[in-house]
Amino acid sequence: MADKTVAAALNPQKNVPLMQWVVPVLVGWLIPGGGHLYLGRKQRGLLLGGSIGICFLFGLMMRGAFFEPQTGDLLTTLIYTGGNFANKMVGLPYFLATWLGYNQADVAGHVHDYGTKFLAGAGLLNVLALVDAYEIAAGKKD
Repeated sequence: MADKTVAAALNPQKNVPLMQWVVPVLVGWLIPGGGHLYLGRKQRGLLLGGSIGICFLFGLMMRGAFFEPQTGDLLTTLIYTGGNFANKMVGLPYFLATWLGYNQADVAGHVHDYGTKFLAGAGLLNVLALVDAYEIAAGKKD
């Protein structure tokens, strides 16, 4: 295992053609788990899609808020801009929820706060799924 890692570091792969990985990544962004389904990884795609979908639905049921970019001090900007990015990385479920009018105000409360974190966590989990889909499509991972 270590020899394989050292060999990969010493002999980096050439650039992977764009069309080899862009379609699975875009499909995976729009439909969580869809990139893996496109690549023929049915079990992994269903597991990821289900996990991201359940996480997103729990966030909605807990009336979590979507992050909106804010400016101010560095930490506020980082948290709200990063949270907005994480929300949008869920893909179609996020855009569908906002299109259907879901808009929860940022209110105090434990359940609401956990719901907000579930919504952002679903997006971050989808980012990990996109990286995985890219690595499989590029031939860097089996």
